[in-house]
Amino acid sequence: MLLNCHSFFSLRYGMIPEDQLLKMALENGYGCIALTDINNTSGCLNFIRESQKYNIKPIVGIDFRNGNQQQFVGIAKNNTGFQELNGFLSKHLHTKEDFSDQAPLLDNAIFIYPFEQLLRTQKTSFFPNEYIGIAMKDLTRIQFSHLAKHEDKLVILQPLTFRNKKDFNAHRLLRSIDGNTLLSKLIPAETADENEMLLPLNILKYHFKDFDPIISNTEKLMNSCHIHFSFGDDKQHQNLRIFGESKEDDYQRIRQLSYKGIGYRYGDSVNDEIFDRISMELDLIEKQNFIPFFLVNHDIVSFARQKGYYYVGRGSGANSIIAYLLNITNVDPIELDLYFERFMNLHRKNAPDFDIDFSWRDREDVTKHIFDKYGKNGQAALLATYSTFQHSAAVRELGKVFGLPTYEIDALSDGKYDPKKLDKLSGLVLNYARYFQENNQPNHLSIHAGGILISDKPINYFSATDLPPKGFPTTQFDMVIAEDVGLNKYDILGQRGLAKIKETLDVIRYNRPDAPVFDIDDVKKFKTDPKINDLIKQAQCIGCFYVESPAMRMLLKKLEVDNYLGLVAASSIIRPGVAKSGMMREYILRHQNPERVKDAHPILLDLMKETYGIMVYQEDVIKVAHYFAGLSLGEADVIRRGMSGKFRGRDEFERVKRKYFINCKAKGYEEKTIQDIWEQIASFAGYAFAKGHSASYAVESYQTLFLKAYYPLEYMVAVLNNGGGFYGPELYVHEARMLGANVLAPCVNNSKAETVIKGTDIYLGMQFLNEIEDKTIGKILEARQQDGIFTSLKNFLERIAISIEQLTILIRIGAFQFTGTDKKTLLWKAHFWINKTPKVPQKQLFHSEVKDFELPVFDTSPIDDAYDQIELLGFPLCSPFDLVKYGLPKSVMSKDLHHFIDQDVIQYGYLVATKTTRTSKGETMYFGTFLDEEGQFIDTVHFPPVAAKYRFSGKGVYKIVGTVMEEFGFLTVEVTEMIRMDSAERF
Repeated sequence: MLLNCHSFFSLRYGMIPEDQLLKMALENGYGCIALTDINNTSGCLNFIRESQKYNIKPIVGIDFRNGNQQQFVGIAKNNTGFQELNGFLSKHLHTKEDFSDQAPLLDNAIFIYPFEQLLRTQKTSFFPNEYIGIAMKDLTRIQFSHLAKHEDKLVILQPLTFRNKKDFNAHRLLRSIDGNTLLSKLIPAETADENEMLLPLNILKYHFKDFDPIISNTEKLMNSCHIHFSFGDDKQHQNLRIFGESKEDDYQRIRQLSYKGIGYRYGDSVNDEIFDRISMELDLIEKQNFIPFFLVNHDIVSFARQKGYYYVGRGSGANSIIAYLLNITNVDPIELDLYFERFMNLHRKNAPDFDIDFSWRDREDVTKHIFDKYGKNGQAALLATYSTFQHSAAVRELGKVFGLPTYEIDALSDGKYDPKKLDKLSGLVLNYARYFQENNQPNHLSIHAGGILISDKPINYFSATDLPPKGFPTTQFDMVIAEDVGLNKYDILGQRGLAKIKETLDVIRYNRPDAPVFDIDDVKKFKTDPKINDLIKQAQCIGCFYVESPAMRMLLKKLEVDNYLGLVAASSIIRPGVAKSGMMREYILRHQNPERVKDAHPILLDLMKETYGIMVYQEDVIKVAHYFAGLSLGEADVIRRGMSGKFRGRDEFERVKRKYFINCKAKGYEEKTIQDIWEQIASFAGYAFAKGHSASYAVESYQTLFLKAYYPLEYMVAVLNNGGGFYGPELYVHEARMLGANVLAPCVNNSKAETVIKGTDIYLGMQFLNEIEDKTIGKILEARQQDGIFTSLKNFLERIAISIEQLTILIRIGAFQFTGTDKKTLLWKAHFWINKTPKVPQKQLFHSEVKDFELPVFDTSPIDDAYDQIELLGFPLCSPFDLVKYGLPKSVMSKDLHHFIDQDVIQYGYLVATKTTRTSKGETMYFGTFLDEEGQFIDTVHFPPVAAKYRFSGKGVYKIVGTVMEEFGFLTVEVTEMIRMDSAERF
């Protein structure tokens, strides 16, 4: 009887999660209901999946609306009808066209026109698949309408949108947010009727008891609809099933490509283990129908290689030797003894995937190639994500709806308020923000970071699609639902680290044309290079991808990592889960003291000898669940996935969790051991990396470390030009200077938009200047290319039309330093010549000399220059210690801290980075990273009492008083007092 149900995927309109909709229907006597969200099919597949649990027959469709004007409701008679409806909706969403008053002619869909809409349009004739929808409010009018004669077309169309009155109030708030209007100005025409709540089936039928044909027509219509998708253990593989001409052709293709890659990857070191592994993987890949999946990924990376695009194949796909031989990854699974079953096994129900990172500059072209090749028949789409109302965003949106002033909204959003002093409106804002958050209320659809679907059937078979600004069709469901229905995504991700590698190679060719030729993909050679491994051991990794953060620098030193395998382990140990479980510390203890290894459980040690019996990688979870707890590989993978949070709470996860404890008890393990190991799994499984993923990161780290070891200045230029990394540009400028560079301000004669290098001189790019316009940079570069360098300020102004504001920026940063004239004099002349109006430059046959004015000698100061640089670049190009007001007394340098272990010291450090964390008691504490006067790092710990008393107050030089602590060879200062030093004033 319910043909017009709205879930909370009727975005900024509905309030009911799909599973609650089904639960409510069951409790009120319904055996069949239809989900018809407004211009959206996000909830349909999960609605169908969940309906099995409640033994309710699902029907799906779409409530087609222009704004809040309901045009008609489309109901899918079958799967083909669902595809037709999705296609129709997608067309309108892509073109932004309104829906007409007449529904389209679709063979497998039913359309219901609401009574009110028909009165407005005066429609009098109906196709066989068209019906008239009657709500309870229409019953008193239908008998007096011309539509009453179409008795066989009348069906119940009683909307369901709310669970209770609070849902309706929340709905009005959502409508105000959507309309960007105050709640007090929201008009009734923009909202649903307050009575769109669920009535028990017998009550609903009672209201229509005098209209028997309506009830029988509705039942007949619902009985004619049948929709089915397979989920869980029964789901079918829905990805592209044939890559080439046939399955046999695909198998021969992947086999030939695999054996062709053996020579490149292994050379003369081929052995039976390699051939056995290839045979095993090919057999399993064929059984799982994943050969096209590998071939599509091979096609993607082959396109990239042809275009000269660098990429990294990572994730659990790096556990596959076939992926290695097909150049999808650069990780040798034989070398690392990678567990292929983490990526694929006969019992794994969810689809495996590859993560392929491309340069942020190249990714869009790769994506375009995928859609050009696989999207012609509507078989490719980007994956969506659901952006839900989180506390801060919800408070801000609701604050505007209630008309609160900005300062009150800020206080509520940041939690800086006294609950006892809140007025009624502020209380409502917090109340409904909490209600949205607890309901997991979707706000809008976003695009997944890199997920692309390539399906065997058209994407519209599963979902309608939007067309966001990126220009590629995007599903209306997320990756969880995609996996549920058998669609595995291709992850095409953007990464700046790869652009650094590519650009460094270009910079080397320009700045050091005589440099020896090398292969950046020859990672095997890099792994044994003592110069590179020494950088890792000394943690001299600033700018180098994943290994530059303060936490990673600390871990590398504690573990004394000086090899590839150690870096692979460190890349996963650093992840939050391993640290949270306390196993990072235990790993370091067992690494430094092999005697402690005996503390490991014998079974765990046997499973994970390489990591001292400690779970470090995701596949360790599978191994422990499978071999320790006796779960099947499929059940073990459910545990791994469940720990990510997306699947936790699902029935299948809870069932496997119970089985873990039952099996362990049956095996006779001690209760404490069972619980301890479960807590280790629970604490980090969702955060740890697959070993192949860590290995992929380590490979890229070695490539960047090679460049830094042998071409340090060129590499730092590329780092600056590609968004830096963990730190801001200032630290990379500092690092370049420490490596021997002479870093200079942007110059109109030497700089480009990006940073450039000439010998050991690095000229910062003009794009780093605050408020400089792209068109200004373009004019400078064009004029320089046409007529050579500028000879003076006057020559510059004769060749370029520029505003005084833009010219002032260039003069203040020192871009005309080549003239030998101080900035204040240049500024005076600039104002005189331009007279605040840019002149259109004209080429002159003869240049007449203009008498120069005699100006007074202006005072200049390095301090003044530094403040200009801070204002325009965000940091000074001199030492920040030169800006301390009263100078600094002699203090302990970082290189000497080892002489002061357990002693109090005073250091002066320039703040680089801070990290906020909470103790087990919920108290706030900090970790700080500073530079001393010699440019070396100072690492500090600020425990809660000190953190509360001595706060960071922005960039600057701080006096640090504290005790030197040593842990596993790494030195930190446990701060007892911290004061920011006064800065010198500018002239």
